[in-house]
Formats: sequence, structure tokens, C-alpha cells
Amino acid sequence: MMTPAARSLQVFGLYLLGAGGLLMLVPAAPLGPLGLAAPADAWGRVAGMLVCFLGIYYLVGARAELLSFMRASVWVRASVIVFLGAFVGAGLAPAPLLVFGLIDLAAATWTALALRSMGAPLSLRTA
Repeated sequence: MMTPAARSLQVFGLYLLGAGGLLMLVPAAPLGPLGLAAPADAWGRVAGMLVCFLGIYYLVGARAELLSFMRASVWVRASVIVFLGAFVGAGLAPAPLLVFGLIDLAAATWTALALRSMGAPLSLRTA
């Protein structure tokens, strides 16, 4: 049976597969509702491909119950809102992009709480 922390990674991995697939196939679908224009070149689709690949890593990490991956994912996903906020603050990205950062932050919080409930530390220094 999958632990709650692994389940949170599995759900996030499925979200990444869906979002990445949409970015690859119909970029306007995930971006349009936020008022963001679909990229005119291939880079949006390349980004979608990379998001799908990340989703696969999350699914593998969840299935294998990789605690070190789970801990690292909490810190990395929580940092997404910081980076997107900096991009928006610097005028390099539109504010609706922060929605994706909020999703990452919520998912990271879910994993962190699940790890804590299991008694697993969040420190990256822990083996």
C-alpha cells in the first residue's frame, strides 16, 4: 500500500503528465483560461515535453517510495512560487503564471505534511 507522501507525489506526477501533455498538444488549453497566450514557436511544446518527463520521475519516485526524492521535491516545488514571483516582479512574466506556482506550493505542502505525519524529516541532509 502506498504511503500518504507517496500518494501526494503520484497525484502531482499525474498533474504534470496532464499539464505537460496539454502544453505539447494544445498549448492554449492550459494557458488560455489564465489569459496567457500560447507560444507561437516550438518552445512551449518542448516545455510541455519536459513537464511530462518530470511527471514520469514523480510517478517512479512515488511507486518506489523514495523518501530522499520526496524530501527534495518539497523544497524544489516550494521554491517555484519564489522564482515565478521574481519573474513577475521583474516584469519578465505575466502575473497569472503565479497560478502554477501556487499549485506547486500546495502540492509541496501536502507532501511535507504527509512526511511529517510519517515521522520522516524534511531535511535534505538526512539519509
